[in-house]
Amino acid sequence: MRVHLCGVRGSTPAPGGEFLRYGGHTSCVAIAHDDRPFPTLILDAGTGIRSVTGLLGKRAFSGTILLTHLHWDHVQGLPFFHAGDNDDAHVSLLLPEQEDGADAVSVLARSMSPPHFPMRPDQLRGSWSFATLAPGAGEFDGFSVLAREIPHKGGRTFGYRLSDGHSTFTYMPDHCPTSLGAGPDGWGEYHPAALELAAATDALLHDSQLLTRAELASEGRFGHAAADYAVELARHAQARRVLLAHHRPDRSDDALDELKARFAATPDVDVIVAAQDTVLQL
Repeated sequence: MRVHLCGVRGSTPAPGGEFLRYGGHTSCVAIAHDDRPFPTLILDAGTGIRSVTGLLGKRAFSGTILLTHLHWDHVQGLPFFHAGDNDDAHVSLLLPEQEDGADAVSVLARSMSPPHFPMRPDQLRGSWSFATLAPGAGEFDGFSVLAREIPHKGGRTFGYRLSDGHSTFTYMPDHCPTSLGAGPDGWGEYHPAALELAAATDALLHDSQLLTRAELASEGRFGHAAADYAVELARHAQARRVLLAHHRPDRSDDALDELKARFAATPDVDVIVAAQDTVLQL
């Protein structure tokens, strides 16, 4: 399994010289099988999805997009994904079942339609299908996928665990464990859904938008986790490595270098500060 990190920023893109090394694009990961040249499964459609077109060698995309939730930074790149908005594209897009029962197109169109945007999701070129997804197990493009609902503020949110039969990758870019209480160490509860998704995974990409208890107290209203929680979750779940991601939009490269140094000697788990354009071979 090859994992392409196309966007690791949270909330809003971060352009500028302070953000070049870790990248400014918002959430998107593209997954490919080892024996295939191009990704066929995409997790989230933040502005990072624009980079997937280059990974495809300008070919039209054929595969599946799984959205964790509908916040702007996870869908805003969708109409600018040129390999998907293509006459030859074949795309299946799935998003979590909505609490109000809304269908996938109508809920996407709440932000992607006039007057907010000049076109609707069902006006993208190519062959597109849109559907909602219930928690549970499924098969997508040769990957086994487990979807579980995890706490996050402002709409139903899923985490995903992917397997190709040889390796596993867990994706939880937005997660608010403190919504279930402070937990054993004050960073939030290590609840069953998160532990199930992360259990013995080869790589866990996790929300680490917040770095200190002061940030957790002042910015927790946006529904994010602290880096310490992500590392401790990985340790509790016996994950091999954790990728700290969904970086706060004003978190500079230098600040992320300091975060990397802070966790450099962490026992039991390999801690990586996620950087855009990184390719993981699992």
